[in-house]
Amino acid sequence: MAAKEKGTPEATTETVPTPAGDARITWHHAPSPHTLLAASHGAGGGIEARDLRALAAALPGRGVSVALVEQPWRVAGKKIAPAPSTLDTGWRAVWPALEKAGLPTVAGGRSAGARVACRTARELGAKAVLALSFPLHPPGKPERSRAGELLATGVPTLIVQGGRDPFGRPEEFPELPADMELVEVAYGDHGFGLPKSADLDEPAALALITGAVADWLPRALG
Repeated sequence: MAAKEKGTPEATTETVPTPAGDARITWHHAPSPHTLLAASHGAGGGIEARDLRALAAALPGRGVSVALVEQPWRVAGKKIAPAPSTLDTGWRAVWPALEKAGLPTVAGGRSAGARVACRTARELGAKAVLALSFPLHPPGKPERSRAGELLATGVPTLIVQGGRDPFGRPEEFPELPADMELVEVAYGDHGFGLPKSADLDEPAALALITGAVADWLPRALG
């Protein structure tokens, strides 16, 4: 079921039934798309996150349609995310609706959504992965590393990480294989928020993110 989203003529919304409940896709259509970026949110917020909004605004003008996916728990209005396996179930069930666009699809997400994209990329046939604020470990617990999920994507992967992210600063990441790249947003926290003392403001930080993704996509899809 697709419906026009008020106030944004280029965007449409689609409800997708999944075994975990209804998910929702907000489509930001490129006029002549050559690629689809499908991205989901983290466990502490939704698709209103500043980085996801920035990508949805910037990439369609560069030929990349953006599908922002809301997991069923967010659509249902719940405040606590379910187990990772349930998140994977919801994402898998949405994938056929994404494939209907008939475009090479990049799986992405921020935080918990990045983990989902990493865990399922190879299985679902994603061409690449965009990991925004990948939660390398819980804050203060570097021994509980999730690097294995990241390194097992099996496809070209771009990590965009805040320089002071408590879930994993850029220098904490392991050595990456040749098909993985990491871009640092200096001073950024887990949500790419910046302190007032930073010599970078939010528009510049978001431009860095969208520019890095736009530059990486042709390399990733090769």
